Amino acid sequence: QALLLSPSKYNEVIGERYNAVSVKVALHNQAIFLLLQKGVQPEKIVIDAFTSAQNYEKYLKNEANHFSNAVSLEEKAEGKYLAVAVSSIIARDLFLENLENLGRELGYQLPSGAGTASDKVASQILQAYGMQGLNFCAKLHFKNTEKAKKMLER
Repeated sequence: QALLLSPSKYNEVIGERYNAVSVKVALHNQAIFLLLQKGVQPEKIVIDAFTSAQNYEKYLKNEANHFSNAVSLEEKAEGKYLAVAVSSIIARDLFLENLENLGRELGYQLPSGAGTASDKVASQILQAYGMQGLNFCAKLHFKNTEKAKKMLER
């Protein structure tokens, strides 16, 4: 079950009631919930650990959709379970496809992640479209946003 959170929706919920980890918990929980609703009956539910089990449970309490199946968070799960590896590949492909589509809409090739290339493109988008354009294609709470603003001031 693939779920894609747009940068603008991410920016909307970050700080309001979510942080980067709680967003991941919410998305993993919703994907599992939807699969179970479809009648999938897994032997085991495994998530490649991105936080501690204690943290996961803490954030899970804030979610509306709950289920009784146990969830296991395991480090390096993609090396242990084919389903986790395949899910990771599918998620990465969806991310890159979305990045390409967002860039096409704005007329820029959007680099993935942080770094000088991302800062440069972000400053160009800021100049062309302002914060609204950057909000459309980037997570704004990272340091890249401030770096892009400073590049624009030069």
